[in-house]
Amino acid sequence: MAIILGAGIIVKLVLLLLLSFSIVSWTIILFKFFQVQRAKSESERFMDFFWKSKRFDAIASQVDRFTNSPLTVLFNEGYSELKKVVETDSKSTGSALSTDLGGVENVSRALRRATNSEITRLEKYLTFLATTGSTSPFIGLFGTVWGIMTAFEGIGKTGSASLAVVAPGIAEALIATAIGLVAAIPAVMAYNHFQHKIRVLINEMDSFTTEFLNIVQRNIAGK
Repeated sequence: MAIILGAGIIVKLVLLLLLSFSIVSWTIILFKFFQVQRAKSESERFMDFFWKSKRFDAIASQVDRFTNSPLTVLFNEGYSELKKVVETDSKSTGSALSTDLGGVENVSRALRRATNSEITRLEKYLTFLATTGSTSPFIGLFGTVWGIMTAFEGIGKTGSASLAVVAPGIAEALIATAIGLVAAIPAVMAYNHFQHKIRVLINEMDSFTTEFLNIVQRNIAGK
């Protein structure tokens, strides 16, 4: 703290900027941790419920129990589109469901839109973590370079290059790089962790989309 308080105005501004980056990063890390954990847990519970249930309407009546799962969003979008296709087809042909109106393709498009929307939601704010991880060391390095310039300027004015004169200025300069690394390392680790977890959820969404469409196609084929 003594080194930070004794630093020059530019180094202090750099440290303040890095501190702001770190606070925002940790806020995002905590938020994303709980968001991804809830999504993973409720997706597992939803899939168990989905396969135990025999009817889409029964599943639709219970999806509110899994509001944090991206799979429920896919199910709602796919089921809503399927109902529209069935209603439209029943009015036009009197049958329950037909491929003539592109029913499966409409459901597939709805599922793709829902998947893209959920991916965007899950990846929200991760770019800030990536930005913090990539830029914080360089911001800290800027503070270090500036501090060293100030230290050498002080050496020039005093005309002494003894350790007692040089060391405080160098220590003041290096603290900026240290804080930059403190801000960057957790951000990079969290970014990689969340990217992995989100890829797992994306794979689950892709698998659910495939299974949902297979069920729809089997029902169409049986009409």
